[in-house]
Amino acid sequence: MINVSIIGASGYTGAQLIQLVHQHSEMNLIHTFVSENSHDADKPVSSLHGGLAHLPYMLTPLSDAWLETLSQTMDLVFLATPHEASHDWMSVLSAGKARVLDLSGAFRLKDTDVFASFYGFEHTAKASLDKAVYGLAEWYEDAIKDASIIAVPGCYPTASLSALKPLADKQLLDNTVRPVINAVSGVSGAGRKASLTTSFYEVSLQAYGVLGHRHTPEIEAYLGTPVIFTPHLGNFKRGILATVTVKLNPGVTSAALSDAFTRAYADAPLVRLRDAMPKVDDVAYTPFVDLHWKLDEQSGYAVISAAIDNVMKGAASQAIQCANLMCGFDISKGLVA
Repeated sequence: MINVSIIGASGYTGAQLIQLVHQHSEMNLIHTFVSENSHDADKPVSSLHGGLAHLPYMLTPLSDAWLETLSQTMDLVFLATPHEASHDWMSVLSAGKARVLDLSGAFRLKDTDVFASFYGFEHTAKASLDKAVYGLAEWYEDAIKDASIIAVPGCYPTASLSALKPLADKQLLDNTVRPVINAVSGVSGAGRKASLTTSFYEVSLQAYGVLGHRHTPEIEAYLGTPVIFTPHLGNFKRGILATVTVKLNPGVTSAALSDAFTRAYADAPLVRLRDAMPKVDDVAYTPFVDLHWKLDEQSGYAVISAAIDNVMKGAASQAIQCANLMCGFDISKGLVA
């Protein structure tokens, strides 16, 4: 059995990780932590998340001593923590036998100047950053298998890159025209902490982070070309729908476009190539990414649509995919019946 601990277990992603690890036949959830000063410390998880009322886990306050203990005793540690916490704790957590999967943005960007510009603090954990592997599970499988630190991708980049990387891989994109990504997320993407701007009564469909969202450089770094990315907040709980408009190279046909997706995801059980544009309800509470596309051969413009659950494929279930690869299991183990 793989011994697992989760840090940041009180949030939406942490709670989803608890459920996924608990139901995984090869994983044993040993500890569930919150920060030392959290109001949720010493509470049962069930008191915060009623859907986990059948589970016995308590939220233990994390201390520096615990960090050292976990590094030496755990096989896997999941960090569902703020960027700053992941940044500060990683060197200790990864110093022993534990392999760490970080769901924050702390180790996704290799360029520390870009990181500082978008995240608001200097990245000083260079040794950990050098070891971190980007955990887009369908695209970096070999590197993930051998990694000691996984930077689990952001939810918007997961949807956007799933739609775009097959085209970049086959060099179908016209690199003189930036891909335009419009994506809408449910309110769970803002986290569990109460805020007037994400209060369900206050939320209306609205763009935010325009021409400056921190997921833009993440998408660009792993796509290899600049993009225009505009996120939107929608008045629904879970899911992301990304609609991506691209200009393809002259002569690319609909058959070539379809072939690019079919080849890219031929061995990807958690990517579903649909026969119509996907919708959020089809992927909510699942580990799948659903994709469909259409090309106007006359103009050379194509539209690709990607749908994911932001808490699952955009966070927790993708982390489990990476953990499965690290442990030598099938990539979808514990995620689909």
